[in-house]
Amino acid sequence: MKLKAHLPGKEHEVSLCFDGELAAAEIDGRDYELEVRTWGHGEYLLLHGTAVYKCRVRNKDSQSFEVTLAGQSHEITVTDPKRLLRGHSAAGHDHGSAEIVSPMPGKVVRVLVEAGAKVEAGAGIIVVEAMKMQNEMKAPKAGVVVSINAEAGATVNAGDVLAVIE
Repeated sequence: MKLKAHLPGKEHEVSLCFDGELAAAEIDGRDYELEVRTWGHGEYLLLHGTAVYKCRVRNKDSQSFEVTLAGQSHEITVTDPKRLLRGHSAAGHDHGSAEIVSPMPGKVVRVLVEAGAKVEAGAGIIVVEAMKMQNEMKAPKAGVVVSINAEAGATVNAGDVLAVIE
């Protein structure tokens, strides 16, 4: 999956592939192979060759993260260029129906609402685990959940529509 990672004043092209605890990453054309181990809730050990890094990740929303690595905090926003070309955002549209879209490949951990449920803006809809982090996808607006397109345990790809709210 190819993504863009936005840091203040910088943008990087990122490609990620996971196989269990192993991660292959390409960042701005440079290749990295890492072993990713869960250390605690939102904390990970990254092993790259003989180097070990402690990393803490805090989700701000489905596309924004605060990542602390080597004692330095970084605000990172992740976007899928393919979705931008199609004219979709992670939340869909402000009027009419809104699509909740998976920002990256992962596994659905929990579905928090059923189709037909009335929800407020910001209410949790579905939880997806990606890169060993759980991301709660939230309703971008108040409305009625007209469809849930994934169930717990399902694998999803970047750009998959997980739910629709009208």
